[in-house]
Amino acid sequence: MIEGKSYIGSQLIAEGDIKVKTFNPELNEDNPWVFTEATALEIDKAVTLADEAFATYKDYSGERKASFLNAIADEIVALGDQLLEVYTKESGLPRGRAEGERGRTIGQLRAFAEMLLEGSWVDAVIDTAIPERQPFPRVDLRKMNVPLGPVVVFGSSNFPFAFSTAGGDTASALAAGCPVIVKSHSMHVGTGELVASAVIRAAKKTNMPEGVFSNLIGSGRTLGTALVAHPKVKAVGFTGSIAGGRALFDLAAKRPEPIPVFAEMGSINPVVILPKASEMNSKKWATAYAGSITMGTGQFCTNPGLIIGVKSDSLKRFTEELSQEISKINPTCMLHHSIKNNFDKGRDLLMSQENVEVIAKYNEDINPNYAAQTVLTVSGKTFLENKTLSEEVFGPFSVIVQCENEDELITVIKALDGQLTGTILSEGDEINEYSNVISALQNRVGRLIFNGVPTGVEVCPAMLHGGPYPASSDSRFTAVGINSVKRWVRPVSFQDWPNSLLPKELQNENQLGISRMVNNTVTTLPIE
Repeated sequence: MIEGKSYIGSQLIAEGDIKVKTFNPELNEDNPWVFTEATALEIDKAVTLADEAFATYKDYSGERKASFLNAIADEIVALGDQLLEVYTKESGLPRGRAEGERGRTIGQLRAFAEMLLEGSWVDAVIDTAIPERQPFPRVDLRKMNVPLGPVVVFGSSNFPFAFSTAGGDTASALAAGCPVIVKSHSMHVGTGELVASAVIRAAKKTNMPEGVFSNLIGSGRTLGTALVAHPKVKAVGFTGSIAGGRALFDLAAKRPEPIPVFAEMGSINPVVILPKASEMNSKKWATAYAGSITMGTGQFCTNPGLIIGVKSDSLKRFTEELSQEISKINPTCMLHHSIKNNFDKGRDLLMSQENVEVIAKYNEDINPNYAAQTVLTVSGKTFLENKTLSEEVFGPFSVIVQCENEDELITVIKALDGQLTGTILSEGDEINEYSNVISALQNRVGRLIFNGVPTGVEVCPAMLHGGPYPASSDSRFTAVGINSVKRWVRPVSFQDWPNSLLPKELQNENQLGISRMVNNTVTTLPIE
């Protein structure tokens, strides 16, 4: 049952006067539930509870935190069809997508639980004392990662499960030992409340401290600003627009105590199609990219919004075949009427630029909030002269840039902002002739893809979901996979500390059996 209230710790509270509803984009009407936005007092109470919870939660064992995360996964499953039904009503996404994203969310939670049980994620490093060293003895130094403190997580519009209430940011922060305050995304508040109820039940079942998790309802500007500015908040996780992420980043930097904002923002995910790839496999890649551009109505952060090649007959054929293939695909619903409006504005802006050719645009009648997939093409010269053409259009949209030669192609790549992904399509051994292209692309992206599509993000330790600004606010970190936990920790060194008072991860006995770097050697053995 949806109550329409915020979770302040384990309590459902709604003392404010501002009421809001979510929107069903498929039916083009409001959903029936009424939600109450959190007040300033409720915001402060949630953060204060999180700060109080941190005092004990930060020291919980990996086993205890793992049981919490696994319990969250179990409780999400227990919500059953109700959760899937609310998800589809608030997002316009199909049930199959809801089931898949729920599975990913559960998988993320269990992956962090496994990480905690194994324990080596703390990156323990030990350099034992050398009292006889000359001319100066070496002290005993031991270092490991410790949690930062309360973390604010902003739910994303396009992933109501996997990047929202109990998604990757929340799971990784809880794994690190940080209490979490979620700013529920306004487009799927009902979905967020149900998932939050699962987190709260799990917290109670596993005896977590009150305030380890809260879920707040409110507008981005009011609630988001208050949370980021609160002195007891120590870090922020955000997935959304460049404007939104940068505003939070700037706000956090202006605090008396600046805090990190780990924001995943805009990306057009350039794809370089090399000559032999378009010559020998134009139909194959045209079909694949028609599907990739329109997948999820183009509402993925890894949507291929830019395709770059050297002008040729084969590139022209690829362009024509992509136009044919993408025109066969029936348009689908976007997440919200505001997102559809922004898509139309962005698409129309790029279509109106000089020397732009529209090669594909779905022109049949479509339902409200459905997006007509569109592909443009421009010359390399035009693209380089007009920065507007490199702006992200969130939705089923892409631009093909036809360069005069390899030098211009490299210049186009170097002119791009930072991106989450970059793809190279190649045939045979031609890739060996394009080392300069590879180098230029690697410098602009967080993930390099060979002969594939960027849509789809595998959740595993080797995944890097981030990139140079503005793809993310700090390209050294990933927002996906167990290594995303490193956003919410900081290293601490203990010098000449009594063994019995050290964290178990750093004690001589290594009772946890974790992998540690001891005197420059990775080992799980105890220190004699």
